[in-house]
Amino acid sequence: MVMWTIAVIFVLAVFTFKLYQKLTCGVCRSSAHMVGKVVIVTGGNSGIGFETAKNLADRGARVIIACRSIARGKKATEAIIKCTGNKNVVYRHLDLSTFRSVREFSDGIYKTESRLDVLINNAGAGGLGNQKTEDGNHLGMQVNYYGPFLLTNLLLPLLKSSAPSRIVNVSSFIHIYGEVDFENLNMEKYWSDYLVYANSKLYLNLMTLELSRRLQGTGVTVNALHPGVAATNLFRNIKNSVIRYIVQTSLNFVYQSVWEASQTSIYLSVAPEVQEVSGRYFSDCREKKPSKKSQDSEIAKRLWQESEKIVKLS
Repeated sequence: MVMWTIAVIFVLAVFTFKLYQKLTCGVCRSSAHMVGKVVIVTGGNSGIGFETAKNLADRGARVIIACRSIARGKKATEAIIKCTGNKNVVYRHLDLSTFRSVREFSDGIYKTESRLDVLINNAGAGGLGNQKTEDGNHLGMQVNYYGPFLLTNLLLPLLKSSAPSRIVNVSSFIHIYGEVDFENLNMEKYWSDYLVYANSKLYLNLMTLELSRRLQGTGVTVNALHPGVAATNLFRNIKNSVIRYIVQTSLNFVYQSVWEASQTSIYLSVAPEVQEVSGRYFSDCREKKPSKKSQDSEIAKRLWQESEKIVKLS
């Protein structure tokens, strides 16, 4: 009897949480069109990125899907074109784990595009383990932070010449568990994948804060967001298939759909009411307060300077 009571309470708690999540989920209500606009969505081949890219294509934007897998990138492009009827959707190869690829992608954008209205740094990965990239950086930190940092800086001139324009950084509430240790910025002292992911998202928030200061008066805004926890393929790199299955199944039931999780990215990309808002953090299409560490302007400034050295940005 006791076990049945506990089971019933647990099930009721789960369903109550699910109901609360549905009732509080933010939805982008803006009907703004994007005809004539150019948008880059990193990781736009799947999950939240795919839903974001599809929505912006449906609004008439020229959408550039930037991801590592050629096969998945082309498949996503074809699916979005078929779904929206917008043939101005293209795939461009981008591997954030190598600065060489980031620079090649950026060079290609300048050759093919005359403007850039929205850059969405959506791509991210967890469970990558303690590996180093060809650039000598921790793989998880480079994919989630250093790669997007370099990409954003390389594309800033085009964003400025296209102003008003926007930069959208997909962070995570997990940033609250992150730390900034300037003696261990590159995770030389590796503790866990969880900490790598938390640190990379905290760094992304601090990048957003410092970049907003640097962009004052340019007409370019930058904001970060927590998309919600959704059943994406973010944890596809977890090697243990049982753990991976449990994580994905749990997320599928308890948390948001990828459509719901994409709403804040879309909101920050199109909503007129946030056109001049910059340096903020959003969740459920509403401004929220990030961690105190994310709001430290001095740490943000120093992190920016150190990041420039790591990505060799002249």
